[in-house]
Amino acid sequence: MLGSDEMKHAKDLVSKCKKITAFTGAGISVDSGIPDFKSEGGLWERYDPHEYATIESFMLNPTKFWTMGREIAETILNAKPNAAHMSLAKLETEGKLLGIITLNIDNLHQAAGSKHVIELHGNYLRAHCIDCKAEYVGERIHKSVASGEIPPRCEKCNGILKSEAILFGEPLPENAMAEAIELCRKTDLMLVIGTSLSIYPAAFLPQLAKNSGAKVILINLEGINRDSVGDIVLRGRATDVLPEIVED
Repeated sequence: MLGSDEMKHAKDLVSKCKKITAFTGAGISVDSGIPDFKSEGGLWERYDPHEYATIESFMLNPTKFWTMGREIAETILNAKPNAAHMSLAKLETEGKLLGIITLNIDNLHQAAGSKHVIELHGNYLRAHCIDCKAEYVGERIHKSVASGEIPPRCEKCNGILKSEAILFGEPLPENAMAEAIELCRKTDLMLVIGTSLSIYPAAFLPQLAKNSGAKVILINLEGINRDSVGDIVLRGRATDVLPEIVED
């Protein structure tokens, strides 16, 4: 596949376009050791999301969420950016990438060096106290969770901490979605990476970019629900495809 006409076409588009946007999902982070929650053997096989990952269940029993959160923390803290993350950071350094819109909560784009990252589902490594609203940023809280401090508590008021990661039943952050929509309207090429485009309303963003005149390249190892939105569809691992089409 890496020598196909589609790959050559994709590489030409990346080379010529000057206002590129990336839209990333779980598939870009699989090769960093973070499995898709929905995949076989993923988190939702072990923890019913309706029981562990809704805002209602969190408010009723935060210990239950943080029990699952301990596994998430261990996975994210051990993950490192892979070649796909690094390729997007390279595009931004070259001044070709306007920004990254991501569904991921793993902070790997930032760890790779990307500066403009719009997180539609929040960032797991940020947290706040549900009582006094004190904010916590970085790995320290999650290292304490990984070592068994469940639920983590606020140093200021002893209230329960909640990760910024969006739970089921919570709205997407308005500012992030507005920024993502603006990016889609001014991009000339959208790279859709590692998502089947099954999570709405975010799944409509590539169509918005296309309606605004952008070309769309879909990159995913598995199926994509909205193949029709793609001008080019590349089946493969993000770590194989992105470095190939981004290299000079």
